[in-house]
Amino acid sequence: QVQLVESGGGLVQAGGSLKLACAASGRTFGAKRMAWFRQAPGKEREFVATIPWSGSITYYTDSVKGRFTISRDNTKNTLYLLMNSLKPEDTAVYYCAATENYYSWPTTDQRKFEYWGQGTQVTVSS
Repeated sequence: QVQLVESGGGLVQAGGSLKLACAASGRTFGAKRMAWFRQAPGKEREFVATIPWSGSITYYTDSVKGRFTISRDNTKNTLYLLMNSLKPEDTAVYYCAATENYYSWPTTDQRKFEYWGQGTQVTVSS
């Protein structure tokens, strides 16, 4: 089992920045792939970014490319999402997720992630 706890959400003005963190505990060595997803009000949860255990590569959904950066510090068992140039449409509950499986890269299907955090709210005002 892997337990995930997100933090760092909040209210920010458009154009501002936030850095989310996701602390992993338990079988952390099992977190082969980790990712961020988000769910806006009235919408389905969607993929944002993903990173493998090595952290050597990353993959983003088009709407956040060039603005968001996913990273991980395995010494601290923590996943990060640095969000710059935030827009009102980035408003959502952000979730981190992990899978113990080596799926084909990139893994963007939320059904392939077994472990989820409780989410952290990000609100971007215009």
